[in-house]
Amino acid sequence: MSININLLPWREARREKRTRRFYGVVVLMLIAGVALGLGVAQLYQQKLAAQQQRNAYITQHIERLNNEIADVQRYQQTAERLGEQLALFNTLQAERVSTVQLFNDIAASAVDGVVYQRLTRNGEQVSVSAMAGSERQVSDQLRQIASMPGLGVPLLSEVTSGQDGNSRLFQFEVVQSSLRESGDGEESP
Repeated sequence: MSININLLPWREARREKRTRRFYGVVVLMLIAGVALGLGVAQLYQQKLAAQQQRNAYITQHIERLNNEIADVQRYQQTAERLGEQLALFNTLQAERVSTVQLFNDIAASAVDGVVYQRLTRNGEQVSVSAMAGSERQVSDQLRQIASMPGLGVPLLSEVTSGQDGNSRLFQFEVVQSSLRESGDGEESP
């Protein structure tokens, strides 16, 4: 009789044990990989949420600063508009004063026998048409105009005989000096 020893089941058992161990290690590695992946994903999610909070904070402050910049620009536009209006008011005030000064100077310089017919002003340039009885009255009138502190030296542009032949129609131009030049600190607007 011979003894038969079958070594195959033992090898088979060892192979199954190794296969189970291999599958166990694979499952453990798979579980560890999934856990590690979830951990990394959670970490990235937290970093993303923190960055989104920072971005929202920055965006909120940018919007607030943009609103403040818009307010400052509106204030600057308002200030410029008010400055322009103030300059216009000062110009109108100076023109009003210079117009009154012009009429006062013209009235104060009137010579007997001279009648003003037309007076036009363009800026500081004043053109006058008047009628006088004689050449002497014309020259006296021009001297009176030249002696006025608010008016410059008149330029006689035309002298013609009137329709009746006795009178002289004359035209002259004069530059009205500004109130600052003639007043030099007497009045401040």
